Amino acid sequence: MSKTIYEPHPSISKKAYVRSMNQYKEFYKKSIDNPDEFWGEISKQFYWETPADPNKFFSYNFDTKKGPINIKWMEGASTNISYNLLDKNIKNGMGDKIAFYWEGNDPEDYSRLTYKKLLEEVCKFANVLKSKGVQKGDRVAIYMPMILEIVVAMLACTRIGAVHSIVFAGFSSDSLAERMVDCKCKVLLTADSVFRGDKLLRLKEICDEAMQRSKKLGHEVAACIVVRHLRRLNCSINSNNFENSPASKPIPMTDDRDFWWDDEMEDASSSCYPVWVGAEDPLFMLYTSGSTGKPKGVLHTTGGYLLYAATTFKYVFDYHPGDIYWCTADVGWITGHSYVVYGPLANGATSVIFEGTPFYPKNDRFWSIVAKYKVNQFYTAPTAIRSLMKFGDEPVKKHDLTTLRVLGTVGEPINPEAWLWYYKQIGGDRCSIVDTFWQTETGGHVLTPLPGATPMKPGSATFPFFGVLPELLDENGKVIEGEGEGYLVFRRPWPGMMRTLFGNHERFEQTYFSKFDGFYCTGDGARRDEDGYLWVTGRVDDMLNVSGHLMSTSEVESVLSEHSSVSEAAVVPRPHPVKGECLYCFITPNQGMTFNDKLVAELKLRVRERIGPFATPDIVQHAPGLPKTRSGKIMRRVLRKIAVNDRNIGDTSTLADESIIELLFKNRPESVATA
Repeated sequence: MSKTIYEPHPSISKKAYVRSMNQYKEFYKKSIDNPDEFWGEISKQFYWETPADPNKFFSYNFDTKKGPINIKWMEGASTNISYNLLDKNIKNGMGDKIAFYWEGNDPEDYSRLTYKKLLEEVCKFANVLKSKGVQKGDRVAIYMPMILEIVVAMLACTRIGAVHSIVFAGFSSDSLAERMVDCKCKVLLTADSVFRGDKLLRLKEICDEAMQRSKKLGHEVAACIVVRHLRRLNCSINSNNFENSPASKPIPMTDDRDFWWDDEMEDASSSCYPVWVGAEDPLFMLYTSGSTGKPKGVLHTTGGYLLYAATTFKYVFDYHPGDIYWCTADVGWITGHSYVVYGPLANGATSVIFEGTPFYPKNDRFWSIVAKYKVNQFYTAPTAIRSLMKFGDEPVKKHDLTTLRVLGTVGEPINPEAWLWYYKQIGGDRCSIVDTFWQTETGGHVLTPLPGATPMKPGSATFPFFGVLPELLDENGKVIEGEGEGYLVFRRPWPGMMRTLFGNHERFEQTYFSKFDGFYCTGDGARRDEDGYLWVTGRVDDMLNVSGHLMSTSEVESVLSEHSSVSEAAVVPRPHPVKGECLYCFITPNQGMTFNDKLVAELKLRVRERIGPFATPDIVQHAPGLPKTRSGKIMRRVLRKIAVNDRNIGDTSTLADESIIELLFKNRPESVATA
């Protein structure tokens, strides 16, 4: 039987910023007892055009009974993030240091960018944005693959005080349009096309459909700027020349609206004075799924987010000058914001940006990149780890991974089996694993081990980061002391926490603060063991976490219900050995309609097109009826039991028709007949 606690390797603890649990407790106590002093000291690492007022460094209200929810850090201070990430680092002698190594989808495509060159590109593109009428406070939508231009675009927005809203370039045109309309973006940034593995995605065509739909919904985008991505690569994939490749199809461009990135950059000035913005001014917004089906525009502000992204990056990955860091996340998600762009650059780090997939062209792609760049910190999702485990140890053994020191996981709790494979096969029994829990809303890690200090338990997010005060509450809002399981909440804010939902502060309060007065409710459950370790147990509401992508059941249900043959749809998560969770859909057809393979295929395609490929349901089951209470509420608890073939369904006395349960068990598809 394997041991349950894994101590940090002495070679890591010896050089770490936090070298023991006693030192962690000392830092943590100071961050809780004197947050103004703790974060005030950290803030001195950065440049402030206007310093923070020590008397107004931190204020908040988490209780709706006492007034509107508000969170403020360094109110009155002003700065510019791009200045801190670029100009300041260059002034400190890092101009010729590599900021990013870029690895394309094809191993033959790679490049690099120094801090000096990145600043030059950022200033030029900031001037391009200004030429399109973008000003401080305007929103800029970004729908791009993992290319260096996405970093340039983000930082160009921050240079002039514009607010970027990135939409993962795997979402459908409908999802993109919905987000553009909600944030009323002035400009859209994209690329012509991109290869994911050997699959070509025509991003500009998706954007054209989105802009057309956006216009019908009453919002017109002023300009769309397009990166010539595939032609620049000369379509090296499949070794075809560009003219004979599938990517040679002309890119549709609309006069006076669509512009090529390189054409616009050609004459742009490489000098752009930064716009100084308030610490509480918006930095970016990022949409996350809502329990009502309508995505929520999570809004992060400038000063606090800078402090928190920088500090969590430094301590959680134990990043030291000269290290090479790689986070595999797409910038379309919060992980890419905090731990591909803002956190690493704030620390003057050298990072790898990866455009491809773990399996292309071979299943050892991750490990070949680690060996190529001699990566020291590697951060990926449990889904990727489980997928790679299937291929055994041989793809790993081909490569020298001895430079690795810290291994991170993100997006969902990692199961112990995957943790142990990661620790032994990738980390060689010597690397610390930082199993990080956080959300789009938190801006950065809130529960996490520290590499040189925390004894690790496979599957546990362990302890809170500095300044974070978690609690477990029961259904009645009573604090659970010691061992126990309940709702994971936080008693007060940290600097990187979201401030509101764009244009809807009422929904912000209702979603996160209405369940328990005085607490931010994560929507996740957790348990605390006898040693005080925290284990996140997953969503407690109607949300799904598929391959680290969070979405609401109602968002999927609304898409399914729009089909002309569907009377009603209910969606629940089902455990999946690779993705963590998958979508299990119960479909009640309209009277006279037949439930068959054709309908199942149409429904899967509809979800794929409307939300994105990652949301495609794994299982679609015929449901002549759904288990409902007498008031008409669907009992999802029962559906979750049916999805895993667990007949221990508990009390059903409130059901209007108990006979439907046996019928649903009987109708389970043969391929999932056993749990």
